Amino acid sequence: MKLVRFGPQGREKPGIIDDKGRIRDLSKLVGDLAGEALSAKSLAKIRKAPVDKLPLVKGNPRLGACVGSVGNFIAIGLNYSDHAAEAGMPIPKEPIIFNKVTTCICGPNDDTVSPKDSSKLDWEVELGIVIGRRARYLTKDKALDVVAGYCLANDVSERVFQIERAGQWIKGKSSETFGPLGPWLVTKDEIKDPQGLNMWLDVNGEKRQRGNTKTMIFDCKHLVWYCSQFFVMEPGDVIITGTPPGVGLGMKPEPKFLKAGDVVTLGIDGLGEQRQKVVKFKA
Repeated sequence: MKLVRFGPQGREKPGIIDDKGRIRDLSKLVGDLAGEALSAKSLAKIRKAPVDKLPLVKGNPRLGACVGSVGNFIAIGLNYSDHAAEAGMPIPKEPIIFNKVTTCICGPNDDTVSPKDSSKLDWEVELGIVIGRRARYLTKDKALDVVAGYCLANDVSERVFQIERAGQWIKGKSSETFGPLGPWLVTKDEIKDPQGLNMWLDVNGEKRQRGNTKTMIFDCKHLVWYCSQFFVMEPGDVIITGTPPGVGLGMKPEPKFLKAGDVVTLGIDGLGEQRQKVVKFKA
């Protein structure tokens, strides 16, 4: 299934994509695509519903983040060896885990707001993992059993805040609109192998990132297992899994960063596409 959240920001409704690519309203089945609504039992209930009899959503509504009320937005750093090389950093021996503050989460096509004092705004296409049930001290062979599905993400980053200022990466990863998720939450039954997905990102129609999830240093199963050894994950939590090479920071001979008016487009096989226009911060 391809599940969506549609409508004005803060008032999104749950939906499902029918076989003609149209949105059908799921409001009578679930209140939101959040928390326990992402459990195996809830997803089975949605799967049994006659999609063609659900209310058809007319027009072209705004798409919100494909997961609502995310409790923990987890990110993995330097998880592609060629990206670590372009960033001038060693290949990690264990996954690098950091958080993005959940207030950065936005819809897949919402504008990216360049924060105050930003000068090095960057892009990162990533595969997102959506947790569907409580995950605590998992065994590695069962790790993917807790996954509800996958989504497309852009780990928008401000490199001065992240790297050149003291402290943790969270500062450079968490400004408002730095976490577009979607367009869809694609249930895991539709993604036969999360380690074989092509991914791409362009800026103003120019090629920037090209990669495949098969080149992850730590695969999805390892990441879910690893995270569960350090903290409990709940339904609706999201892990974004790292980015392939081609970010602005790593461009040669000089880095290139985003400016107001730029348009970023990105996609992953089976998970849809996003489009964001960069705009200046306004109080």
